[in-house]
Amino acid sequence: MNEPRDMGPVDYLVVEFADGEPTGEGLPLLVDLVDRGIIRILDLGFVRRARDGAVEVVELTDLTDLAGGDGLDVFHGVASGLLARDDLHDAGTVLAPDTLAAVLVYENLWAAPLAAALRRNGAQLVAGGRIPVEVLAASVDAVDAVDAVDAVH
Repeated sequence: MNEPRDMGPVDYLVVEFADGEPTGEGLPLLVDLVDRGIIRILDLGFVRRARDGAVEVVELTDLTDLAGGDGLDVFHGVASGLLARDDLHDAGTVLAPDTLAAVLVYENLWAAPLAAALRRNGAQLVAGGRIPVEVLAASVDAVDAVDAVDAVH
């Protein structure tokens, strides 16, 4: 791993698969982000929550049916140590029963030069977050509605 001061922001995602198994459809898109140097995957883990609420960590090798049987092979050995089994178990407690989730920890490589320059000059990130897509969609719809009313008048 790079020197932390030279790294971009590190984020994580917990993606729940409602039907209990991912199809692998998103894998080529994830690989493309890596290949283009936009992100670097630091950790990838899977966790399942059973119908009775029990949580189990799922090994990558147990998901060989994805993307023609070898779709996840590209991620074999990806482990920075940031994501521990306890973290996967904790993530599993928020899942709906009878689902599987991927937990992805990744560095935003696209932001690394800016982040390093800001750190060298004494700046620090004091807040961050994500705007949920539902909130973004509602905001865009509201603006479109106002624009439609303005166009009529």
